Amino acid sequence: MEHYNMNLTLKVWKQANKNSVGRFEIYEVADISSEMSFLEMFDVLNEKLIHEGKEPIAFDHDCREGICGMCSMYIDGRPHGPWHGTTTCQLHMRAFKNGDTITVEPWRANAFPVIKDLMVDRSAFDRIIASGGYVSVNTGVSVDGNAIPIEKENADKAFAAAACIGCGACVAACKNSSALLFVSAKVSHLSLLPQGAPEKKNRVLNMVAQMDKEGFGSCTNTGACEAVCPKEISITNIARLNAQYAAAALASDKN
Repeated sequence: MEHYNMNLTLKVWKQANKNSVGRFEIYEVADISSEMSFLEMFDVLNEKLIHEGKEPIAFDHDCREGICGMCSMYIDGRPHGPWHGTTTCQLHMRAFKNGDTITVEPWRANAFPVIKDLMVDRSAFDRIIASGGYVSVNTGVSVDGNAIPIEKENADKAFAAAACIGCGACVAACKNSSALLFVSAKVSHLSLLPQGAPEKKNRVLNMVAQMDKEGFGSCTNTGACEAVCPKEISITNIARLNAQYAAAALASDKN
């Protein structure tokens, strides 16, 4: 693959905190390698800004290996940028051309208030998980890994749902800022396994209730969430959650 350098114009959202008025600011970056990651390009820009005595751009990052979910940036109108199934940290600058103008924004959702610039508070996801994301286990000697038979189809579906990294791209892409793809992935991960069966009904009721409490919108059924998910979580999980929620609600009414 041919390596090349490029000059770019960045249109970046700047905002001091959730209560302040934000604005776009224009930055020029030069000699950016096509093999840099998008975050490495921001590192170069921030070093330049610091050297000039200016305030650097705040953004979230951690593992830079596509597994932590922190690198949430809305790039040219798409969460995580133009590459399908890719986190921002795994997006490389060869996705762009010399002379391009790139617009970068934070997630836009009431449930994800801006902390600063491109950083948003995604602790609402943590509270949803805490509301029902647990399983009951027997204490004492550890059970052998193969002692509980699990159908391969269910194991594969649970593993695929567990791939969700909680980045919030699904929320950012949804016109209603729905978190249902995220919640359904967490519900499916546990409900498809026998270890998650004891709390299955309470879990789905509690997690959906917490999701609503956090202020996320309702599902639009447009599939925008699945289209931008860096881990390609399927919206079939939403159908599974809806079925489980209806069954759990019905059982709760009878009791």
